[in-house]
Amino acid sequence: QVQLAESGGGLVQAGGSLTLSCTASINPFTTGFIGWYRQCPGSERELVAVIYSGGTKKYADSVQGRFIISREVAENTVYLQMNALKSEDTAVYYCNLRSWGGADFWGPGTQVTVSS
Repeated sequence: QVQLAESGGGLVQAGGSLTLSCTASINPFTTGFIGWYRQCPGSERELVAVIYSGGTKKYADSVQGRFIISREVAENTVYLQMNALKSEDTAVYYCNLRSWGGADFWGPGTQVTVSS
C-alpha cells in the first residue's frame, strides 16, 4: 500500500509564503506522476500542480507564476512552494500519486489558511 505523508500547512497572511512537502513510501517518480490538489468546502477537488517523471511540470492557471512544484528524488519527496498567497488559496491540500496503471493514491491532506 502506497503511503503519502504531507506536511507544511498552516496559517499565513495574504502575500506570504508556505512550502508543503509530501514524502511517498515508494519512489513516486518511477511509479507514475505526483502532484498536488486542493479542495475548498463545498467545492470539487482541483489540480494545483503536477510533476512528471521526466521533470515536466504543469500548473493550474490560478497558481501559475506563484507556486512552484519541485522534487527531491533521493528522498521520494515532492514540494509545493506557494508564494504571494491569496485568500482564495485557502483549502485543504492533498498530495496525489497516480500510477502508470491509473490507480490514485492520496495523502490525508493538510490545511492551508490565508488570512486577508
